[in-house]
Amino acid sequence: MLTDHWPLAALRLQTPRLELRPPDDEELAAIADVAAQGIHLPDQRPFLTPWTHLPPRERALYVIQQHWLTRGQWRPEAWSLGLGVFHGGEPVGMVSLRGRDFSILREVKTSSWLGLDFHGQGFGTEARAALLHLAFAELGAVAALSEVFQDNAASQGVSRKLGYRPDGLSRDVLDGQPVVSDRLRLTRESWERSQQITVTVTGLEPCRRFFLPRSG
Repeated sequence: MLTDHWPLAALRLQTPRLELRPPDDEELAAIADVAAQGIHLPDQRPFLTPWTHLPPRERALYVIQQHWLTRGQWRPEAWSLGLGVFHGGEPVGMVSLRGRDFSILREVKTSSWLGLDFHGQGFGTEARAALLHLAFAELGAVAALSEVFQDNAASQGVSRKLGYRPDGLSRDVLDGQPVVSDRLRLTRESWERSQQITVTVTGLEPCRRFFLPRSG
């Protein structure tokens, strides 16, 4: 069975309204269809990588290939966990939890996108809260980091609601112009004070060696 070699396939995060899980290929195709239908308004640019402005079919293919790529490159020293977000059994988007030298730094980064039809319903906050529970309560993280464009009000709002605090600025180039992002940090102590939902994690125990080197 696949889970004998890749137990991450059976990992599940359950919140009151959502289930987060690694998608199989058919589910991944359905998630890609959500991306093809649109992730944000045409005049918005929430990501440095311009994949959301690709034509619909290319955008869908990007989602599939990126998921395959990060799964194939997984190492305990540098990993990226991509999870489909499902509501009522139907896909609404994807989230990821990333760690580099996690056994030493105990820090994670998160990223996410939702189909445009699913914005404004609190799914983004709930999905990220599930990732943070996995990181802090189950894997022993001490901090979660995020970088958000200063004009990305939705993502900024999610971060504030979950207890993130300012941690400096970063500058990048977007479409040939400088763009400023807020660096945000959520400490374990702030997370413990701001927990708002119940998260149930199943299937994690066989996966721990994928997140932490044997010596970690």
